[in-house]
Parts: sequence; C-alpha cells; structure tokens
Amino acid sequence: MTSSTTATDADRPAGAALITRTRPKRPGALATSWTFAWRALLKIKHDPDQLYSSFILPIMFTLVFTFLFGGALAGSTGDYLQFLMPGILVMTVIMINMYTGISLNTDITKGIFDRFRGLSIWRPGILAGALLGDVLRYAIALVVVTVLGVLLGFRPAGGVLGVLGAFLFLQLFAFCLGWMWNAAGLVLKSPESVNQLSSMVLFPLVFASNVFVLPDTMPGWLAAVVNANPITHAVTTVRGLTAGDLTSGQLLGGLVACAALLVIFAPLSMYLFRAKSLR
Repeated sequence: MTSSTTATDADRPAGAALITRTRPKRPGALATSWTFAWRALLKIKHDPDQLYSSFILPIMFTLVFTFLFGGALAGSTGDYLQFLMPGILVMTVIMINMYTGISLNTDITKGIFDRFRGLSIWRPGILAGALLGDVLRYAIALVVVTVLGVLLGFRPAGGVLGVLGAFLFLQLFAFCLGWMWNAAGLVLKSPESVNQLSSMVLFPLVFASNVFVLPDTMPGWLAAVVNANPITHAVTTVRGLTAGDLTSGQLLGGLVACAALLVIFAPLSMYLFRAKSLR
C-alpha cells in the first residue's frame, strides 16, 4: 500500500500538488474595460469632491454671464440663456474631463500603474475603462446644470429627446477628448502638472469658441481660429439638438471633431503607454 502510493506520487509532475483548478483565461477587452470602468466609478464614491468642484465653475459662469452680460449681449437675460446653456453643457463635460489625466497620473506616481502593467490583461482597457467609467460623472453634472438652466428660464425647443440626444453626444465627445488628457497624464511628472496644463489649455479653448458669443462678431482671423476649434463644433451640435433644428452639416461637424480627437490622441496615448511599459 505504501509502495504503491509512493510510486504514484513520484509519477506526478513537479508542482502538481499546488494545482487545484484550471488556470483562468486571460480577460478580454470587454472584461478588462468594464473592470477599470467600475474602478473609476468607485473613485467617485470615495472622492466626491472632484465631482462637486467640476460643475461649480460651469454654474458660476451660467449665473455671471446670464445676469451680468446677457442684456448687453442678447438684449435680455432670457434670450441669452437660450443661447448660453448648450455651451455651458459642453463646458461642464470638458471641465470634468481633465480629471481623467489627473487620475491616471496619480496612479503612476503612486506606483499602482506599474502593478496594472504586470497583469495578464488587455492593456488598452486600463485607459479605455477609466474613460468609460466617467460616464456617470458626466451624467450627474449635466443633469445638475440643466436643472439650474431650466429653473433660470432655459426652455429647449427640442424637448426631452433633444436634451437626451445632447447628453449622448456629449458622452461621445468627452470620451474622445479624454484621450488627450490620457496622453498628458502619461507624459507629465505629477498630478499638479496635469492640473496646471489642463487649465492653461482649457480656458483658451473655451473662450476661443462659440460658447459665449458667435464668431460672426469677431475679427476674421479670430473667427477662423474659433471655427477650427473642436469645442465650437461640439457646441453647435448641442445647440442644434436642444433647439430641435439640428442640420446634417452640424451633426457631421460634431462627429468629425470627435473623430479627429480620437484619431490623433488615442494612438498617441497608446504609444506613450507602450513606451512607459517598456521602461
């Protein structure tokens, strides 16, 4: 009995006693992206201050521009609010969007990013999942700012469907724009640097757009810059959706802006990601 048992044990391959079950399969693109999206959602729960601070600035701009400049720019605060609110919705998501790069850079500086790179997973899901996880953050902020606009007198002629369409488009725009901040988060040395860069980039982009005024009132050279700004095309698309008079040209302009951001910054982010992984 003893010799039989000994012979059987000797025939087993080395390490067989440690094998208790089959090795799990490598997570695919969907599973990896969903896991990191869920992680991004949990960050909102543990750090809600990022969410609150993200729509405080758009709320402040809504109040200031409506009541201080609305009469001078549009003749009445009510008329100007109809023009301003779609731009404020775009501004809301891009202000939140910068936290994508800050969060990624925080993971890098704390060493968590190195652990993720060592996992047997679909690597792009680390970046894409974080962007998808911000969907809830955008939705909450957009609802809050829209409710404020309605309380102040904003009446979207496109109705509920128009507003929902604007929300969906903004989710797409934010996802594409987020790759720019992923690239910044992978290059810069600290979260503070990403925050400073985002402020330096976002404020000129916002003010050199049609968020607050139409480019028709600007000098020719400045109008050309504004018309090339992807934020301008996003605002035009959202205005068309909320007003219920979106044209195919406006929609195409918004989608081209999204595609341009994605084509430029998604490959750049993945290149920087792979370069960092090889170090």
